[in-house]
Amino acid sequence: MNPLLLSNELQESGYTDDFYQWLEITRQQIENQQFSVVDWQHLLEELEALGNEQKNQLESRLIVLFEHLLKLAYWVQEKDYNQRGWQGTIIEQRKQIKRVLKKNPSLKPYFLEIFEECYQDARDITIVKTGLSNDIFPTAPILTPEQALDESWLPNNVNL
Repeated sequence: MNPLLLSNELQESGYTDDFYQWLEITRQQIENQQFSVVDWQHLLEELEALGNEQKNQLESRLIVLFEHLLKLAYWVQEKDYNQRGWQGTIIEQRKQIKRVLKKNPSLKPYFLEIFEECYQDARDITIVKTGLSNDIFPTAPILTPEQALDESWLPNNVNL
């Protein structure tokens, strides 16, 4: 089938009817330099969504990292039973955060921008999950951005 005809059909019915097909056709149109038929509006929306996906992944992983660091530091009643699992999650999240930042170095300023907000979110989540009093968990982050990425840093290595 002629990609131009298929493209017009997809534009009329909306790219949500068959997203994969829309991606393939759009890729082919750009590859063949058929710029006049590209669905630019949806393509720009998808490019923006891809960028936001990277930011969301960074935020999510940072919140999970903080949550497990807080549990490790303050949930004394569960520490003996859960410490290894928490530490495993801490290592995993650090590696994934580093991977995101390595693939997207321009997100480093965003990492610093969201650092405290993600800590506050993690603090709120940890309070609910642990059932501990909110005054147990410091309102200021218990670590620096550098320590967040340092695989050897754990909260039991400092006086909290």
